[in-house]
Amino acid sequence: MRWTGADGFEADDDVSRIDVDVVQGFLSTSYWAKGIPREVVARSIAGSLNMGVYAADGAMVAFARAVTDRATFAWLADVFVLDEWRGHGLGRFVVSTLVDHPELKGVRRFMLATADAHELYRSYGFSELADPSSMMAIRHDAADLYGHP
Repeated sequence: MRWTGADGFEADDDVSRIDVDVVQGFLSTSYWAKGIPREVVARSIAGSLNMGVYAADGAMVAFARAVTDRATFAWLADVFVLDEWRGHGLGRFVVSTLVDHPELKGVRRFMLATADAHELYRSYGFSELADPSSMMAIRHDAADLYGHP
């Protein structure tokens, strides 16, 4: 599906349009996926509902994905806008098109983790967990997984 935004930007969930090199290039320097290899990014895209945002010339400028069963649960992940394209409302565009995606209607729990964008995500209805003690995780250090910090 495609959505048209302001200034000729387009959001699209077509996985064949995603530039894996752009996604890996951004994520490999992010605080949440530092050093992530291209093959891991490609697998993460293959297993997710993805949203790319594209400029008028077709270049990918923003991305987000939902790890989901498309029925009961979704995890919003890897949201970014390339630095040179910030200030155009593309963060809101990519998140809103993914959160409102028809394949995610009726999902009972939509979650995410963020270190620095709490207010942005509150505007979509996200909130801190009422009882975080019920959540658990297995966490592996990126250096152990990818062989570098």
